[in-house]
Amino acid sequence: MPTGQEIELRPRFKFELNYENQKALKAFEDSKNNQKKFVVTRIDDHVFIKLPKAEQHFWSPQLHLEIIEKDKKSSTLHGLFGPNPTVWTMFLFMHFIVAVLFIGFAIWGYSNWALDTSYSLQIALMVLMVITWFVLYFAGRLGKSSNKEEMEDLKTFMYETLPID
Repeated sequence: MPTGQEIELRPRFKFELNYENQKALKAFEDSKNNQKKFVVTRIDDHVFIKLPKAEQHFWSPQLHLEIIEKDKKSSTLHGLFGPNPTVWTMFLFMHFIVAVLFIGFAIWGYSNWALDTSYSLQIALMVLMVITWFVLYFAGRLGKSSNKEEMEDLKTFMYETLPID
């Protein structure tokens, strides 16, 4: 992933390293003690890089790396930028709730229509769910645009930390 590319919400990337995965994992392990700008956590072949708690906000990004050994002389790095998994799950759950409510109001409205009674309330509630979905969508876009600089910092830190042969 060249450093000049624009970063989008939850982009995935993959590239090859010309050394074993333990060398890269050790470099990230050592970076815990060499700097204080990021919190680096390693679990097996996974590395999580995020901002310290004091600098985090609701949409703060994190970088998840998985470094897999291909053979003794090379490995593959898989990366994923995204918000905190708790925030991401909550955001997807809110989208799910809006969709379920929309379908429920549509069924209720259809039942009232079939019974030849007023269904204007159900139509209004369905429109409200569509508006709510747009609000959630634009909130996600706003969160994405507010994090570009932090995501660039995470990406730069990753490239600076990886051993260069």
